[in-house]
Amino acid sequence: MKQAWSVFVIPRARKDMDALATDRFGLVNEAILGLEKEPRGRQTVKLTGEGGYRLRVGEYRVLYRIDDSSKRVFVYRVKHRREAYR
Repeated sequence: MKQAWSVFVIPRARKDMDALATDRFGLVNEAILGLEKEPRGRQTVKLTGEGGYRLRVGEYRVLYRIDDSSKRVFVYRVKHRREAYR
């Protein structure tokens, strides 16, 4: 059985999530918890330049980095798609 990944939501991303409506929060939270099983799933896109990854959750984007050596995922932003890449 594969070892699960540890997911850490840094304070800035937690603040982004706290600003979401309740229904959106649930969808985003569920997607983030899914990163524990597979951080490089089919829905993820590797970002150019930053070295991170993007996960699309409806109108929102979860931006995160992966540390393979420690099996950790660090979520650093959760933004609406029009604001995510500024």
